[in-house]
Amino acid sequence: MLIRLFFILPILGLILPALADQPLQAWLDTALPGTTLRLPPGKYRGPAIINKPLTVEGNGKVIIDAGGRGTVLTIKADRVTLRGLTLRGSGDSHDAIDGAIMAEGKELLIENNILEDVLFGISLHKTTDSIVRGNRIRSRPVDSADRGDGMRLWYSTGNRIENNDIAQMRDLTVSNSPRNRYTGNTIRGSRRAFNFLFSHRSIVEGNLLDGNSTGVITLNSEGMIIRNNRILHAMDASGAGIALKETSAALIYGNEIVHCAHGIMADSPMDPINRIVFINNVIAHNVTGIYFYGAKGGHIAINNTFKSNLWPVTIIGDGDPMNDFWWGNSWDNYEGFDLDGDGLGDKPHELYAWADRIWMDTPSATFFRSTPVLELLDFLERLAPFSSPSLILRDTAPRLRK
Repeated sequence: MLIRLFFILPILGLILPALADQPLQAWLDTALPGTTLRLPPGKYRGPAIINKPLTVEGNGKVIIDAGGRGTVLTIKADRVTLRGLTLRGSGDSHDAIDGAIMAEGKELLIENNILEDVLFGISLHKTTDSIVRGNRIRSRPVDSADRGDGMRLWYSTGNRIENNDIAQMRDLTVSNSPRNRYTGNTIRGSRRAFNFLFSHRSIVEGNLLDGNSTGVITLNSEGMIIRNNRILHAMDASGAGIALKETSAALIYGNEIVHCAHGIMADSPMDPINRIVFINNVIAHNVTGIYFYGAKGGHIAINNTFKSNLWPVTIIGDGDPMNDFWWGNSWDNYEGFDLDGDGLGDKPHELYAWADRIWMDTPSATFFRSTPVLELLDFLERLAPFSSPSLILRDTAPRLRK
């Protein structure tokens, strides 16, 4: 028996390292369509392509490494499931969208995977009715502009992006992809947490966006619902918690937007009937709480809380501020009382632009905001006005009770 072990052990020592780093494609090719492939623990070589319905499970003990070439896993089939895998080592081509997963199909499930040391994370191209949840996604420690997108949707619809942990990426880009739902995700230390382009009727709900250059940007995306998110520390010079551009019929509801360069940025809606509505948001400790640019009007703001913002609301452009509707908002600079005890102020809250008009009308003067000279000029303007101030907003029933 000892003599047999003496000869067998060296042979096993040669075989096991070979099995530990074998091509994944051979396993995928031999698996029957519709079956579950439970890979033995170990390291496998990519890139690899899945072109049949298949469930691939790694149970957290399988590493697939592309060795710096292309995309680690490419899906070109319907009803594919990837679960419990670690994917790493993609190529570095932005043009080829090298990343961890490139998927095209329907009814896909990508869950509980770890994606690290990849350029792009997960790309869904013409993908429908699929779920991406519980994944941990990281790019490479380079400048944000040189990273790839943590997630990328292109002409994809009916998908659910849930409870993913994304950090150190570039953007989460959604292009021409309507009617998707993004819930419970955490996105940190990236450039644009969500970047929507021509992606109508999307729902962004219950996400934590912390320390990104910008939280949510929507461009030409109608019918957006952005609710119950926490958006913190978007403090780049042009950063915003939520930015809306050429977007109509948007509902911004129940968000907590704290410590951003601009809490909310929005132009006027393209359609005068489909307004942009802000309800029950907490907008606090921002440089500017809400920044309206372009023509005024087309906004409805109800029951929002403005607290400790350097400027609660700023408006750039011409138009009629009375075309905006403000009601029941809480203002920390309200100068009035509630003598009848109904929880609402006895007189409207009105916000005027005094010396603020200088940097609003002359963007180059923005550099001097809060300097002693402008502060003194603003004080003198309020004390003894030498020009008529501009009305920014009138809240007819400011809220005093929490």
